[in-house]
Amino acid sequence: MTLERLINLHDGWQLAEAPERVDGASLAALPREAWLPAQVPGTAHGALLAAGRIPDPFYGCNELAVRWVAERRWVWRLDFDGGEFAAQEDLVFEGLDTYCSAWLNGELLLRSDNMFVAHRVPVKERLRPGANQLLLCFEPPLAAARAVEAVHGKRALWNGDSARLHARKAQYHFGWDWGPELLVSGPWRAVRRHAWSARVAELACRSEVDVVARHATLQVAVEVAGAGAEHRCVIELQDPDGRVVATRDLPADAARTTIEVPDARLWWTRGLGEQPLYTVVARVMAGAQLMAQDQRRIGLRRLRLVQAPVEGEAGSSFHFELNGQDLFAGGANWIPDDNLLERITPARYRERVGQAAAANMNMLRIWGGGIYEHEAFYEACDELGLLVWQDFMFACGLYPANAAFQASVRAEAEAAVKRLRHHACLALWCGNNEDYMLAESVGLAGPGVPADKFEARAIYEGLLPDVCSALDPDRPYWPGSPFTPGDGARSSDATVGDRHSWEVWHQQMLPYQRYGDVQARFVSEFGMQSHPSLALLESVLPEEERFPESRTVQWHNKAGSAAGPDGHRRLSVYQADNLRATTTLAGHVYATQFVQAEAMRVAYQDFRRRWQRPGARAVGGALVWQLNDCWPVTSWALIDAAGTVKPAWHAVRRALGSVAVAVRLEAAGVRLAVMHAPPAARALLCELRVFSLDGRLLARISQPVVAPASGTVELTLALDVPAEPVVAEVRALDEQGDELARDCAWTEPFRFYRLGGARLAIDVDPDGLGLRLATDRPVKGLWLTVPAGVVLADNFVDLVPGAPRRVGMTGALPAALKVAALDHADAVVALSKAKEVG
Repeated sequence: MTLERLINLHDGWQLAEAPERVDGASLAALPREAWLPAQVPGTAHGALLAAGRIPDPFYGCNELAVRWVAERRWVWRLDFDGGEFAAQEDLVFEGLDTYCSAWLNGELLLRSDNMFVAHRVPVKERLRPGANQLLLCFEPPLAAARAVEAVHGKRALWNGDSARLHARKAQYHFGWDWGPELLVSGPWRAVRRHAWSARVAELACRSEVDVVARHATLQVAVEVAGAGAEHRCVIELQDPDGRVVATRDLPADAARTTIEVPDARLWWTRGLGEQPLYTVVARVMAGAQLMAQDQRRIGLRRLRLVQAPVEGEAGSSFHFELNGQDLFAGGANWIPDDNLLERITPARYRERVGQAAAANMNMLRIWGGGIYEHEAFYEACDELGLLVWQDFMFACGLYPANAAFQASVRAEAEAAVKRLRHHACLALWCGNNEDYMLAESVGLAGPGVPADKFEARAIYEGLLPDVCSALDPDRPYWPGSPFTPGDGARSSDATVGDRHSWEVWHQQMLPYQRYGDVQARFVSEFGMQSHPSLALLESVLPEEERFPESRTVQWHNKAGSAAGPDGHRRLSVYQADNLRATTTLAGHVYATQFVQAEAMRVAYQDFRRRWQRPGARAVGGALVWQLNDCWPVTSWALIDAAGTVKPAWHAVRRALGSVAVAVRLEAAGVRLAVMHAPPAARALLCELRVFSLDGRLLARISQPVVAPASGTVELTLALDVPAEPVVAEVRALDEQGDELARDCAWTEPFRFYRLGGARLAIDVDPDGLGLRLATDRPVKGLWLTVPAGVVLADNFVDLVPGAPRRVGMTGALPAALKVAALDHADAVVALSKAKEVG
């Protein structure tokens, strides 16, 4: 009997442009310089970039200069020693992107055309005791996809080449309105050699939780490949502290058991509780000898998707209930964090998910044009308490539903569900992104249209829910995003299901101040563009192109339509509606980021304030498009490709706080909303101050408020405010007088008023753990640029006269900081000294 051995085949690979025939003789005829070193996981683009054979695709307009790479065939070669053979020898390919043929010692092993399906191939009879050679040949992805399209026909889509609809490849690789066209290919996930005589082929665990009794029941099933009469399966449950709390010893060919867990420690989203994770371990034993092992970390929780009446309104709610507690899902959409997927390390996943958690988010949506993410992403969400809305990989297109395509999709879906179903973070499976919207736009769905006109319904309303029901029956499935249930329903219905509210930015280009007009039961997409950080933008611009209207700046904004790119025009409209013109690149970066931050403040506040009370959950969630970027680009992201948070990230963080406040100036006075996430009500004091733009205090009111349990309270304070422009600041204070939340409203539009002339002082705390910001007149949108290694607890803040505003920090600061604010010129402010800016 052989102990299980899993050997990574990641090093020692070589890459070359493939000859017309991929065989030993043809490859031997290639000159030595044709071969480049390559790593697995990897891509041809990555290997060529590392070898200096192509320029950085992200710099300037180099995307055009590297398109030839996707038009060639590439062969990967690995020579390895066979060594000692086990009872069973498999080669495991966890992901081949996309049209790939694999040979071992000249013999064809497989052909693959779905990057999301792993392959396990028995190879014991094909391995040699000494030298062995593994070859992987990848066809040009666009040409291969177009060959399939030629058989099954062109179809309507948004973004990219229509051939992508026939390719089970990450759709964003074909180009999107925030990403480049980089049609990479290669073994994008691990390649391994697996030696074994018995192995854990499948480990499944379902849980049922009695929240009141704090009791869980686990159903554990283990499938053992190679199980014989001498094999046993030992199933072990470890608590979050690593203590063994249950053990079952079962025959390996019938390893199914029930485990009761009294005093269960429940898993919660961040902000509502802790994230304890239990571990289920399955060991295959032959007597006292361990032969193989596998494990899953699970969280014990009960999650429901609630669609219930909304008090006084049409339709029904769409919100999540966790362990009996309603929760507002505040978060963001996630796209792949790079075009070269091999560069996204577990540490980078952890950093990016950590940034979402630090912004007080409790949900991320994996968008359907990317990938089923690496295990490290879901592990980070498990540990940090973020729910995951998981799309299947279909986006913005009329996909085919022929038998071969459905067979490939079924294999893909089964693989994804089996791999991810144990994660506590996984909240919902969703069939696609915007495919119902697209079908409506071309008359194949919507009121009065027969259901069979939209053939991909066979996938979204048949195949995928069947797979989920069979393999993950305890988790909700939703056919699409957006989606409205009911024959002939429109996906834009705001009273049922989820909705993408793109009337702001896209469609009518509504002012962002009107986000309250486009709310819905669950707003799963909305957003506003901005530039990335100035440092990142300049790093990809030739020096002569570093001005706002340059060709290269526009190239790094992919937003547009069939008529061509128009993101730069839309940016200009929103700036012109709100701010005075700026001519420098630095000023343009600040202006676009200002507008994005203000838009996100308004959106999250106006959506969240409709989370009222039980029975009146008018808006159950808001997921901004988007959290992150895959390259240096002007986009809707809150975090740019360098990992730098934009001002909007801070606006979202404040709006999603455990306690958040919103203030609006109205003719009748000042309207306040206090939004409260914890499950118990609490008494607060709202302190309102109103200032003139030159710093005079015009009014002050203190108003006791009872913040409801997981809900919102709204009130209007009658106030006789002069006709002059004003700033209204509200602070929510606890019983000890400590500030919990703050918001400001200004007379708008900002472009009508001069806001300069403030004297700003920045002092460092004696212990070096914070800054104190003071001003003699209102300052709007103060942004502090800090060096790497320094983290500010808050930024992009509004200041009013009075007591200094404290901002916590970590790291060492220089003697002065670069600051920017609305209507103030960029300035360098010496710490502990006042300086007039503007």
